[in-house]
Amino acid sequence: MINITNIHHVAIICTDYAASKHFYTHILGCTIIAENYREARDSYKLDLAVNGTYAIELFSFPNPAKRPSRPEGTGLRHLAFQVPDIDATLAWLAENHVVAEPVRIDEFTGSRFTFIADPDDLPIEFYEIQPL
Repeated sequence: MINITNIHHVAIICTDYAASKHFYTHILGCTIIAENYREARDSYKLDLAVNGTYAIELFSFPNPAKRPSRPEGTGLRHLAFQVPDIDATLAWLAENHVVAEPVRIDEFTGSRFTFIADPDDLPIEFYEIQPL
């Protein structure tokens, strides 16, 4: 059996590198580990950490194809971030002019969650985990 120990990262291709870099670093609070421009591909690769852990590779490519988020289709559905307080998260998002969907309750865990869209309309979930 294969021995997977963790999820290493999620890769995201954006259409507007500056807007997405701002969104993921200033709005979501990811920290930059490394930023590289790859001249042969006319592409940036931005390595981002979530709470000190490498988690996201943000790529820019000239003229990437659109990927529909809605209606839901086959493939990666969304990126979810765990948060300790959904109300504080919603307040921060509103303060930064990011529109969130109404809060829902997970029918199996009772946890609260909501969704937003990144600059390319990719769905991002915030899932509240209460301390025990």
